[in-house]
Amino acid sequence: MLSWDDFDNDDTPKKESKPADTKTAQLEQQLNHVGDDLANEARSIQADDSEDVRRAKAALDELDIQEGLDDLEGTSGRVQVDDKQMINCRADLNQLVPFKYDWAWQKYLDGCANHWMPQEINMTADIALWKSQDGLTEDERRIVMRNLGFFSTADSLVANNLVLATYRLITNPECRQYILRQAFEEAIHTHAYQYCIESLGMDEGEVFNMYREVPSVAKKAAWGLKYTRSISDPTFQTGTEETDRQFLRNLIAYYCVLEGIFFYCGFSQILSMGRRNKMTGVAEQFQYILRDESMHLNFGIDMINQIKIENPHLWDEGMKDDARQMLLQGTQLEIEYARDTMPRGVLGMNAVMMEEYLKFIANRRLVQIGLKEEFPNVTNPFPWMSEMMDLKKEKNFFETRVIEYQTGGALSWD
Repeated sequence: MLSWDDFDNDDTPKKESKPADTKTAQLEQQLNHVGDDLANEARSIQADDSEDVRRAKAALDELDIQEGLDDLEGTSGRVQVDDKQMINCRADLNQLVPFKYDWAWQKYLDGCANHWMPQEINMTADIALWKSQDGLTEDERRIVMRNLGFFSTADSLVANNLVLATYRLITNPECRQYILRQAFEEAIHTHAYQYCIESLGMDEGEVFNMYREVPSVAKKAAWGLKYTRSISDPTFQTGTEETDRQFLRNLIAYYCVLEGIFFYCGFSQILSMGRRNKMTGVAEQFQYILRDESMHLNFGIDMINQIKIENPHLWDEGMKDDARQMLLQGTQLEIEYARDTMPRGVLGMNAVMMEEYLKFIANRRLVQIGLKEEFPNVTNPFPWMSEMMDLKKEKNFFETRVIEYQTGGALSWD
């Protein structure tokens, strides 16, 4: 049996010292040799081994290491920066560094710094207001119900798309790292809506089924599902021009429309309510969700534009027209949703103002992916929404919450 003393009792004549890097390489080689021998020794059958342990060791003797490596996506060689790309990359996706897209890693770090949980927000005032006979008008109650109904489903649709399709088909590890963070945030958002619904004592069946039963909500859900149905099939693969185009359409649908347009009417309605000191707990939840979503949106647009750079043949006139139509269809559906949720003026806003705001948002989305504005001369009637989305403005992001985190040392693992 080998011993570390073997290294100390070396009787061979001492030679002239070599450079430090050579000595380090020699020591590493010796350590590797000792480690391999010790690992092999651990595999040997011992007298006190049970039959099951003997079988387990014997089975590992048949393990083909190369077969396992071949099952990994991409090559098993060390990754160079130039090997990386957004889609159809054959470099090993398990090698996170070196980074090619520093912006993706920075967004992951920003997302982690932005962490929050729904139950940290005090809902006491909201519960009292919601249960009060004259606390809210019928228009205000309609807005709260409709938005919780839409969002409780919408974030689940986004999460499903991320987990079942986007993560698998994006072939860059630093982008995948952010997508994992985003998927967790979508789970937090769904949790937040459930927490609001439960706190207020709403009919959960009614709220969670609005995407089936309320036309203005159902249309938006159906539009989003249209773009994920095929690529969520586990057999779907990019690699051909048509499937690459299909995936790019999906990213535009989910990042630019579902997260980039469909959320903005509801966010502005609920946040306007909070600005009037009504439903402040729900509004605070929505404010944190909006700030998450603004990062999701910016990340998605960066991915879309990077794919366009690396695959310019995909961004032809046909794809540009498809993208433009998707954004305009999404804007129209959101305008219809605004009219349904707000048939009369309420909270210092009305459907006409909301339509102007949504056209302003649509122009921004078009420009962000390299298309021309579609609605000339529109302005933002709700400039305070921009401040809500900016993490660095107004107030410290966490100052309204008293947080007592449960650390690892306080957890019970029983």
